[in-house]
Amino acid sequence: QVQLVESGGGLVQAGGSLRLSCVASERTFNSAARGWFRQAPGKEREFVAAIRWTTGVTYYADSVKGRYTISRDKAKNTVYLQMNSLTPEDTAVYYCAADTRFRLVVTTVDVYDYWGQGTQVTVSS
Repeated sequence: QVQLVESGGGLVQAGGSLRLSCVASERTFNSAARGWFRQAPGKEREFVAAIRWTTGVTYYADSVKGRYTISRDKAKNTVYLQMNSLTPEDTAVYYCAADTRFRLVVTTVDVYDYWGQGTQVTVSS
């Protein structure tokens, strides 16, 4: 069973930056898209960003557009999420996800087949 392993979370002050990484446990793991979602206490898991693995086309939630950047390194089978200008509202557990079949929509929870364990991001004011 392939595992997605996130890293890079932590505590940062408002206005700061963090970079999350998500690596697949198997180098040969193929995905059509990778996504980042987040879940704050008492809230539903929400879409943050996604990238189509082959073409590199990216998608962002309006709340992070212009502040976050998703990218991938095919050789390392790793997806990154660079987060800048963080605010306390960005505090959440961030999850990496992989979709193994091509789908037109990559911004909803239900299209993803594999999930990481999550990494905590806390932004202090």
